[in-house]
Amino acid sequence: MFKLSHKKIIAISAVAAAVTFAGCFGNTGTASSSEGSTKYVASHTYDFNGKKVIDGGVYYPVVDGKTGPYYVNEQARKLAYNKGRKALPAEIKAWDVDVMYNGPFPKGHGTVAEGEEVYEEKCVACHGDFGSGAANVGIYPALSKGNAYELHETLKNQRLNPDDDGPVRVFGSYWPYASTAWWYIKTGMPHPHPKSLTNDEVYALVAYMLNINELKVDGQVVEDEDFELNQDNFGKIEMPNVNGFEPEIRGSKGLENVREYMNTPHNYGARTLADGRCMHDCLKEVKVKPILIEQKNFIPPLSEVRDLPKKKDQGAEAKAKAMYDELCAMCHNSGAADAPIIGNKAQWAKYLKEGKETVYKKGIEGVGAMPPKGGAQISDAEFKSIVDYIISKSK
Repeated sequence: MFKLSHKKIIAISAVAAAVTFAGCFGNTGTASSSEGSTKYVASHTYDFNGKKVIDGGVYYPVVDGKTGPYYVNEQARKLAYNKGRKALPAEIKAWDVDVMYNGPFPKGHGTVAEGEEVYEEKCVACHGDFGSGAANVGIYPALSKGNAYELHETLKNQRLNPDDDGPVRVFGSYWPYASTAWWYIKTGMPHPHPKSLTNDEVYALVAYMLNINELKVDGQVVEDEDFELNQDNFGKIEMPNVNGFEPEIRGSKGLENVREYMNTPHNYGARTLADGRCMHDCLKEVKVKPILIEQKNFIPPLSEVRDLPKKKDQGAEAKAKAMYDELCAMCHNSGAADAPIIGNKAQWAKYLKEGKETVYKKGIEGVGAMPPKGGAQISDAEFKSIVDYIISKSK
């Protein structure tokens, strides 16, 4: 959700849960709704320090088996949680990677050239050449669309007409802090093997992202492939949208600013109970007189058949080829990211030495630069049919 003005671009950094709860609380700490003589009072959720939770959430206690107009499943509420286990200290430590906008930044270094090399090996299959986005996959974001400072101006665009250009939200133009990119790459990338990159590789990848977004570090655009990003100059990255979000989270009062902001629903367009639970002039009760319509009143008569038209069976090989052309051809026709090329008998013979089941398993789970199932939203059976098709063309 965005508030746009000609002077400043403001986006609300809100937790989705806050919007969900927004209709349930007012600004005074409690709110209520009533049904007949029963009154339901919402209670704010508090943290361990006795303060309202940062997202402004509330809950309705169960009263007479209800939290409002609807009954709750009391049986389900009594079920004990018996899945999973408590995380071990070593497991928590392994994932406890926190990179703040103002440092201190992890030790390490990497150049643009080194980052491009890592990107071509481990990232291009999903994010496309030069971070342009993998259009044929469609589920991975672009990392750059050009000069970040120029694209930042597009955040004020509004699509008032069908052909109007909308905002361009990519890393360079939209993200307020590069530290978030460092943290995300380190803990979540590459998709099939998170936390497999070294600090130096992460610095190199971020340096490459600065380069393709034409961002500045200490006043200078990152153009030279020998430019090195490290823990000492990381804090000098100049992101154009650094002041484009509200509430203000920087500084010692950051958390309290968020708490105050989220506990005022009107800040992000939500309605409170004081405003009413429905739109204006809501009816308390609607009585509808049923209308009976006979089929014979229609020419031709209405059909009660609900079956969808049967699709013509294209055949297994045709279906597999169609999926291959849409989802896999970009890499396996060209060898991008070291993908074995369809029709190359020598390459596929090497893979098939491990057995077809192993090829299936690696492809489904992800291997090398290839994410699970190539990033496609298809079933295991459909993926296996594509593998069979590729192999049949490589004999």
